[in-house]
Amino acid sequence: MRKLSVIVILAFWATLVVGQTPHGKSLRFDCSLCHSTGSWKLDRKAMTFSHDSTTFKLVGQHQPVDCRSCHTSLDFSTAKNQCIECHDDLHENTLGPDCARCHTPKSWIVENISELHQKSRFPLTGAHQIGDCTACHKSGSIRRFEPLGIECVDCHRTNYLTTTKPNHQEAGYSTDCASCHSPISGGFGAAFIEHNFFPLTAGHAVNCTLCHVGGDYKKIPTECATCHQKDFDGAKNPNHRQLDLSSSCQDCHKTGPGWKPARFTEHDARFFPIFSGKHANTWTNCTECHTQAGTYTLFSCTDCHEHAKTVTDDLHKETNGYQYNSLSCFSCHPLGAKESGFNHSTTNFTLTGAHVTVDCKSCHSKGFAGTPIDCEFCHQAKYDEAREPVHYTAGIPSKCEPCHNTVAWKPSSFNHATTAFPLNGGHTKVIQCSDCHKGTVTATSSECISCHQVQYDKAKEHKLQAYPTDCKVCHTENSWQEVSFNHSTSRFPLTGAHITVSCASCHTNGYAGTPMDCNSCHTSNFNASVNPNHVAAGLPATCESCHTTTAWKPSTFNHITTGFGLTGGHSKIVQCSECHKGSTQNMHVECITCHQVQYDGAKDHKTQKYPTDCKMCHNGDSWQNANFNHAATNFPLTGSHTTVTCAKCHTNGFTGTSTDCNTCHTAKFTASVS
Repeated sequence: MRKLSVIVILAFWATLVVGQTPHGKSLRFDCSLCHSTGSWKLDRKAMTFSHDSTTFKLVGQHQPVDCRSCHTSLDFSTAKNQCIECHDDLHENTLGPDCARCHTPKSWIVENISELHQKSRFPLTGAHQIGDCTACHKSGSIRRFEPLGIECVDCHRTNYLTTTKPNHQEAGYSTDCASCHSPISGGFGAAFIEHNFFPLTAGHAVNCTLCHVGGDYKKIPTECATCHQKDFDGAKNPNHRQLDLSSSCQDCHKTGPGWKPARFTEHDARFFPIFSGKHANTWTNCTECHTQAGTYTLFSCTDCHEHAKTVTDDLHKETNGYQYNSLSCFSCHPLGAKESGFNHSTTNFTLTGAHVTVDCKSCHSKGFAGTPIDCEFCHQAKYDEAREPVHYTAGIPSKCEPCHNTVAWKPSSFNHATTAFPLNGGHTKVIQCSDCHKGTVTATSSECISCHQVQYDKAKEHKLQAYPTDCKVCHTENSWQEVSFNHSTSRFPLTGAHITVSCASCHTNGYAGTPMDCNSCHTSNFNASVNPNHVAAGLPATCESCHTTTAWKPSTFNHITTGFGLTGGHSKIVQCSECHKGSTQNMHVECITCHQVQYDGAKDHKTQKYPTDCKMCHNGDSWQNANFNHAATNFPLTGSHTTVTCAKCHTNGFTGTSTDCNTCHTAKFTASVS
């Protein structure tokens, strides 16, 4: 029975040694990075394994931590890699499970609280920057940070309810504190009420209580009469009530420095020039012209400017609507002089620029009523005669004002930047609109090819290589010669040696659908490779696995990523095909896969049935340094057993050798006499 148990234990041990690892199936690193052939016991000073080669780099406080703190079992794939899986959530899930939002492996202490707060829903400004955290985060002392409201009133409701000067509640003030208070000021007392709805300038820059009587800060009307009705009623020069003047004080008065002198400056623009022109400084009181008692809406020019009726009628016999008793001579004589013109600003066609000096009959050839105001009514001839550009050829509409102004016909003032196609670079040199606008300016395509098909067809290889017809992909608006396609805008950015390769080298069949896999261009390089021979070794045609775009040599493939690092004698291998016989996939890492010849030729290996796991006795440096560690079995060699030749005990090979003393020492037992 004892022999059976020994056999089972040896079989289990052999299975572990030959084909499995206790660290889980996902581990793909060479055992020698952590273990030595002398003992399985770890020697940190001799270890070459770097945790940086895993998905969890050890930085900061993670570096000195004992491995077993995280790797609680030999199966390393079960190790946790989330902060919350190893560290207690002291915030009790009030900040979420992602510790790295605030903490770093360097230290648990958060050194940039203010900076982090700027990324939150409530960036800290002004007085909020220097406030005590616990003033808002009531449970912050026990590390709980529940989400808080971010409206002012969420924290300052008590301030709002207890304020009496003025009483915010009674006045119906908004609970949006920021409409009157600023966090920059450092206190509630420094209010900055936004009075933009009624600017407090000059004379209006008064104490609030003058308008908000009795501390009533509810909205009050902004009409002047609300505060200045007494001023309006008491005005005597002129008598505002008697003359039925408007109660809109701002028509004549300003907010400062005082009510007087009143100056109805709108009189010139809206009615009749009295502050400029010939009437300036000729009057002292409004009633000199406004003689009609009780109203300023009626007055008569002839009160001051008397004319002989017969002569005046004869001068105006061709003027439609003329009447001598008209109260508004200034309709045609705004400056009061006989030769003065009609105030065209009172119509829906104000005279500006060159129109000011045009004779009235040039436009009013059929009288003054119903005269068209469309440009083409007067300027159709200029439209038809235009040559730079030819307007009708280019399809330019006959509405002159989009391109011309009344100052002069030339230069045209049309700004092409107001369209969806600004004229830049070489396009600014276009002379005729019809160069691009073939009979229409409303349906012109902005696609390059619509104008540059000729250049595209003539360009070397463009049509043959099926270049894209969007010219701006490669060309600039300055010149055709400035060619610079930005390959980074494609799915294949050019790096390294690819930058200097001619386009046609890759785009042999045009530019659409060009393959991006390395093998499409580099099959010849792959087939011609001899060191190592890629074909013989069965290497995959995915060049990027080993090569970079900088240069083919040296290859950047790191064999340690396969789980079989090339160390010791293996580092001297020249050709991949020495191990990879036609394939790099599904390779076995057992020594015998490559070293069957050495095993068969070695003395006693085959006859003595040595294990085929070479590393049990040999190391990766040399075959000669053979040293089997018997302590790794369940029969450590001690005493005289350390000098016995292997064949003495392993007479029938190395598997299933009995560990009973009697197996080897029966003769001594039988010959024993005392």
